[in-house]
Amino acid sequence: MSKVLLGVVAKERKETCKGSKNGYPIVGLEHLTPEEVTLSAWYDDKENSFTKLFRKGDVLFGRRRAYLKKAAVAPFDGICSGDITVIEAIPEKILPELLPFIIQNDALFDFAIGKSAGSLSPRVKWEHLKNYEFELPDMDKQREMAKMLWAMDATKKSYQKLLLKTDELVKAQFIEMFGDVFSDSTIWERAPFDEVITDDTKNGCKIAKDDYLEEGQYPIIDQGQGYIAGYKNEPEGLYERVPAIIFGDHTRILKYVDVPFFLGADGVKLLKCSRKDVNYIYLHYHLMLTDIPNTGYNRHFKWLKMLVLSIPPLKLQEQFASFVLQSDKSKFELEQALAELTATYKKVISENLG
Repeated sequence: MSKVLLGVVAKERKETCKGSKNGYPIVGLEHLTPEEVTLSAWYDDKENSFTKLFRKGDVLFGRRRAYLKKAAVAPFDGICSGDITVIEAIPEKILPELLPFIIQNDALFDFAIGKSAGSLSPRVKWEHLKNYEFELPDMDKQREMAKMLWAMDATKKSYQKLLLKTDELVKAQFIEMFGDVFSDSTIWERAPFDEVITDDTKNGCKIAKDDYLEEGQYPIIDQGQGYIAGYKNEPEGLYERVPAIIFGDHTRILKYVDVPFFLGADGVKLLKCSRKDVNYIYLHYHLMLTDIPNTGYNRHFKWLKMLVLSIPPLKLQEQFASFVLQSDKSKFELEQALAELTATYKKVISENLG
C-alpha cells in the first residue's frame, strides 16, 4: 500500500455537449444527496443552460459548499451543472468501482473545505482536489474493498427503505385521521402559519461545523439528513425550551426535537408552537406533508410561512401522537442498526483509504 495523489489516479472530465441535449438526463446540485454515493434523482427533458457532459461511472462532485458532502457515481451518461466537478477514474491506476468511495468520504471533504474559496458560496477547484493524498492498496485489495463497500451500501439502502416505509405508514395514518388538512373544505379550524408557529432561531446557539464532536453529552441538530449532526459537551447556550421543530431552510428537512440541543450553524430555523391546543408531533407531521417546491440551495422558509394550518381537536391530535411514538420504537432499532453500519463503513474507508 502506498500514498498517492487523487490527480494521479483520476482526472477531471472536461467534455461538453455541443449539439442536441435530447435524451440526456440532467443533474443539478439539488440531485446530489449529502453523504450518499449513489445518484437517485435527476431531470428528464428539462430546459436548461448546462453543457458539461459526464459518462456512466464518473463521480459527480458538488464543488460548491463542499461541507454538504455531495458526491455520487453516475449510473448513465448525462449533462450536469457547472457547479459539479466530473471526475473520471484512470482504469490502469485505480479500480473505477472504488473511486466513488475514495471521493465520498469525510477526509476528502475536509480537504476540499480547506481549499474552498469564496465567502457566500465557497467553491473548490479540481486543481486543488487533485492534490488530495490517500492510501491506495494493490489492485486485488481494491477489488476486495469495492465489493465489500458496495455490499455495505446496498445494506444501508435496505435499512433506509424500511425507515421510509415506516414513515409512509405514519403519514397514511395522519391522512386517515385528519383528511386533507390543506383543503379549504376541511372540517377543522384553520389558522395562518404565524398564528400557530413562532420563529425562535435567534434564541438558539449555533455551533460551527469545525466544533462538532463525534461523541458528547449534548446533540447538535442541523439541516442535514442525519438526525444528529454532532455533539458538544459544554452546556453554555444549550436550547432547553423543548419540544421544538427544526426546519432546514436549504434542505427542506424537518425534525421534531424533544431533548435539549444546540443548532447547526447553517440554514437552520428553530420553530416553536405558540398555541396550547396544538400538539408538537401532530404539527411536525402536518408540516412534513407540505409540498414545498425544491429551488435548489435557496432558502425555502418563505414557502412554509405561506401555509394555512388545520387545527383538529387536541384529543385527536394526541391519539395520533401516541401512534407515532409506538412507530418510533421500531424506527429507533432500525436507525441504530443503520448508524452502526454507517460507522463501520466510514471506519473501513478511513483505515484502508485514509
